[in-house]
Amino acid sequence: MTKLLEQAMERAQALPASVQDEIARLVLAYTGEDDEVLTLTPAEEADLLEARAEMERGDFATDSEVSAVFLKYRAS
Repeated sequence: MTKLLEQAMERAQALPASVQDEIARLVLAYTGEDDEVLTLTPAEEADLLEARAEMERGDFATDSEVSAVFLKYRAS
């Protein structure tokens, strides 16, 4: 194990159990040991499929639409 990974695991031990489990799922998914990192609801899955279809069609937001969103949520 590398020193960096050892440091990460030591810090993770101080986190709540639920966060440790999330980290473990991500590591297992990254190594191919666990297929399910997160489960989508039927609505989320439908939204993801629609987003993929939009990308395939080349249906992306314009620069001005993106700027408008950033302006809306930018801190004053």
